[in-house]
Amino acid sequence: MKLFLIGINGRMGKMISQRAEIFGCEIAGGIDKVKGGDYPVFDEAKEVNVDFDVIVDFSHPSVLGQTIELALSRKAPVVLATTGYSDEDIKKIEALSKKVAVFKSANMSLGVNAVNAILPELARILNGYDIEIIEAHHNTKKDAPSGTALMLEKSVEKGLDYAPHLKFGRCGQDKREKGDIGMHAIRGGTIVGEHTVLFAGEDEMIEIKHTALSRKILADGAIKAAIYLKNRPFGLFDMSDLTNSR
Repeated sequence: MKLFLIGINGRMGKMISQRAEIFGCEIAGGIDKVKGGDYPVFDEAKEVNVDFDVIVDFSHPSVLGQTIELALSRKAPVVLATTGYSDEDIKKIEALSKKVAVFKSANMSLGVNAVNAILPELARILNGYDIEIIEAHHNTKKDAPSGTALMLEKSVEKGLDYAPHLKFGRCGQDKREKGDIGMHAIRGGTIVGEHTVLFAGEDEMIEIKHTALSRKILADGAIKAAIYLKNRPFGLFDMSDLTNSR
């Protein structure tokens, strides 16, 4: 199976290129503003002249238009592993999924998605506990809080019997209010990704934490998602579809 990478010369593009052969996949080429490397690199969708089976986009929301254009012109499935999409972007992705298969996840790690799956039940059992979500990433990540943190918060909400108020950081005389969920972002160094969901009750705390030690887990998840999508005509899929097919 041949993969076409949007952001081929970025950190994740390079990691997917390194890992693809392990899964029996080839890299056909990619789109990137940075040229060079072992594969054909194009500036935009209309220039692409190589054959491929699945597009994997691990780049930036600003490139979504190019990804959609290429997917529609080639009738190719797409794995979207980028975060920071706007509401308008989400509408475009949903429209795309009515024409080709689209796999979208804020995080491609199996471990993160296992955590995500258990959060609704934890929130239900720990009803009344204060909830805080803390995430940490490298110093070049632009969107905050991370897409993964927002995904985890949505799962927590499913187990609550109230509509929470998201509190993005705290400063000064800012008392915690009942129903708040604190969202905190840390940026520094080369942190791959760390997410903690804290349930704080009276005289006890429960922490559910995931730490990514390498980008390899994200690359492997994206490749597995691409394999899952091949030959699917259309539809919007996520990591729960992949894990339930195991």
